[in-house]
Amino acid sequence: MNYISTRGAAPVLDFEATMLTGLARDGGLYLPEHVPPLTTGEIAGLSGQSYEDQAFAVMRPFIGGAFGDETLHELIAAAYAAFGHPARAPLKQLAPDHFLLELFHGPTLAFKDFAMQLIGQLFQAALSRSGQRVTIVGATSGDTGSAAIEAFRGLGNVDVFILYPHDRISEVQRRQMTTPAEENVHALAIDGDFDTCQALVKDMFNDFAFRDAVALAGVNSINWARVLAQVVYYFTAGVALGAPHRPVSFTVPTGNFGDIYAGSIARAMGLPIEKLVIATNHNDILHRTMESGGYVTDEVYPSISPSMDIQVSSNFERALFDAYARDGSAVARAMGELKETGGFRIGQGALEALRESFASGRASEDETRATITATARETGEVLCPHTAVGVHVAQAHLSATPMVTLATAHPAKFPDAVEAATGARPALPPRMADLFERPERVTRLPGDLAAVQALIRERIPA
Repeated sequence: MNYISTRGAAPVLDFEATMLTGLARDGGLYLPEHVPPLTTGEIAGLSGQSYEDQAFAVMRPFIGGAFGDETLHELIAAAYAAFGHPARAPLKQLAPDHFLLELFHGPTLAFKDFAMQLIGQLFQAALSRSGQRVTIVGATSGDTGSAAIEAFRGLGNVDVFILYPHDRISEVQRRQMTTPAEENVHALAIDGDFDTCQALVKDMFNDFAFRDAVALAGVNSINWARVLAQVVYYFTAGVALGAPHRPVSFTVPTGNFGDIYAGSIARAMGLPIEKLVIATNHNDILHRTMESGGYVTDEVYPSISPSMDIQVSSNFERALFDAYARDGSAVARAMGELKETGGFRIGQGALEALRESFASGRASEDETRATITATARETGEVLCPHTAVGVHVAQAHLSATPMVTLATAHPAKFPDAVEAATGARPALPPRMADLFERPERVTRLPGDLAAVQALIRERIPA
């Protein structure tokens, strides 16, 4: 299995090189040359299997010779061993034909653990046999950073630098990044918003002299291995609800588009997904784009669902590549316009292809709060604000086809918002009960590329 860039001008790589590289050298994102399908019989055969065995079956065709079968089984098992639910991603019925897929039972209580715990295992295995040392740099709107730090903390051949927007994430999200004591992890509070952090990471990857000097690697959702790991829970949920003999729909609260793009890969593999619904908060660039055909950035407004406070949605580039029939030059032109002018228009044919693949909706702050309140009162389920955005949007798309809304984080990661909506403060799990007593380590920096690069050079081993 080989991988190509969405902009068409980077070297073709195998899975391991794609994983370790992250962002392509032409600025694009890697995707497989083709999506390997699973037969109806193979999908049906997933029923009743463990999450780990289903993960092996779904991911194996994409990995090629990078890891042998026995090794891959072992790495998957190690990745999910610390999850707090035996099903890993359990389904819970919310209403007739409406289900929650609980993705918050991992070490950092968010869906990012499904990908990051596995990437940590894959990186460690690959680097151990090569003897290579890498510098991982990531931007986070809240959850990716803590998941990355949890996955890579203490590893001997990895240094991790996570950039997050200062004062724009929840206190729990911040403390999960700033309290680990291992010397190879570094939390950097950046003056600006998430898009500032994400732009700094992309600029570092596009500075080839710096990239090569520090052996830069990326674990944001720009990394294909992240997307691949997230494909799995679409299959586990779909099969549990009757696939492949019955279609299923998904609503996905999303800012950077990686999680819902994983759903489109599952559909391309043969999972009968009827609807993939993009759910946004009031920073609704994805919904606006689907409605108007114009991708035009605006100011980022803080919200109670901070992981979605994004205007430059990196993984949308992968969907554009598909919509433009894999024309890398068309994607490169659009991304060039975005950088130069802050926006671009999508061609009519590509827009129609996107609308065939995805529906969309938005939730205001008031609608998000009201959904948390009503769901708790009517069902007893306490939703995090991001999940509430998804539930609100999903309600406009319910039908006889089962709808699965992705519950992306534990409500205790956003206690202030949840308490304001329900009157009760959600408690952290016992293993994290002392989080607010742990000392923090954090460095605050301006949103300046030279300042961030200088700090990274200073802190990594010679």
